Amino acid sequence: MAQFKYVARDRTGKKKSGVIQADTKQAVRIQLRERGLRALDVEQKKETIWNTDIYIGTPVKLDDFVIYLRQFSTLIKAGVTIVDSTKILVDQTESKALKKALNRVELDLREGNSLSSAYANHPKIFSQLFINMVHAGEVSGSLEETLEEMADYFEKQQKTRQKVKSALTYPVVIGVLALGVTAFLLLSIVPTFVGMFDQFGGELPAVTKAVMAASEWMISYWWFVVLLIITMTVTLYLMRQKPSTKFYLDYALLKLPIFGQLIRKSLLARLTRTLSSLLNNSVSILQAIVLTEKVAGNEVMTRVLRESRTTLEQGRSMSEPMRMHWAFPPLVTQMIAVGEQTGSLDEMLGKIADFYESEVDTATDQLKSLIEPLLIVFLAFIVGVIVLSIMVPMFEIFNNVN
Repeated sequence: MAQFKYVARDRTGKKKSGVIQADTKQAVRIQLRERGLRALDVEQKKETIWNTDIYIGTPVKLDDFVIYLRQFSTLIKAGVTIVDSTKILVDQTESKALKKALNRVELDLREGNSLSSAYANHPKIFSQLFINMVHAGEVSGSLEETLEEMADYFEKQQKTRQKVKSALTYPVVIGVLALGVTAFLLLSIVPTFVGMFDQFGGELPAVTKAVMAASEWMISYWWFVVLLIITMTVTLYLMRQKPSTKFYLDYALLKLPIFGQLIRKSLLARLTRTLSSLLNNSVSILQAIVLTEKVAGNEVMTRVLRESRTTLEQGRSMSEPMRMHWAFPPLVTQMIAVGEQTGSLDEMLGKIADFYESEVDTATDQLKSLIEPLLIVFLAFIVGVIVLSIMVPMFEIFNNVN
């Protein structure tokens, strides 16, 4: 909501001024009228960093959005109008960003706009895919079914995304923990024993010399390690902003050992589920592919979809470019080809999505059971080597003293 400064008169003719949060000047006047005030002047305050909502990442959590869709669908099925349903859900949602958008959607609906066009005014909250699906539901007269289907769609997307994220996050967390423990030992623990070893003299084991050399290097050049991490992070971020370089990063992700297969399966589940939902709601195949390209999440897959769209425009099968590309397994291309020939493409795509969502579930469970012991052994090995490099010379010193 924006902030508006107002000047108004009460019933006694006394002037009053203040600030109100609302979406439009008209909404401000309505609020003032409800307070028994007659607006004389309403002016929107200029936005500054102090009165602007700042969001990091996605403004609305997918869980909140799914709950909103299910509640909206239930209200419409119960015979509540779209405008009244929206007004009710403004108070129900816990998401500040969604509440703000729905306030504006309600005003647009009261002004005679369609629901899809009202959603279109908030592209950060409502995706182009969702807007097109709602428009198709409005045209076909099956809005409540469309909302329910979109809730199922986003719920499955969230479940698959969380599975992959948890599988990829675990090794990253263990890796960061291993680096943190190693840095702590090299910077804080090992240097305290260096003076002791120098004082007693004698020949140190090779492992101790190596650890001491690593400790000295870390103490002298720790800033270089920090700078290197920051540089790599910024470089990767900038590379992902350009389609040309993003393609090579996405290509490398799909080619990663072990993890690449999991990422590819999750992407295939997303692509086929999106296409199936769009086609099932009477969106044209070309428009469905265009919308799917925007949510693909991988430049390699996006380029193949773009080629498939071109072959369709030329009157050929959309599965041709997929059949020639390594990222799409024969199962996918064959079922798509059968769906095109039999006129049941949306059904076939749904079956492919079901298959790969199940594959992601299985693969993530197997990956966790495989990686967990390996990472624990890796962490124990690093710590063990450092501890061993300290303990062996100490035992030798103890023996020499005795």
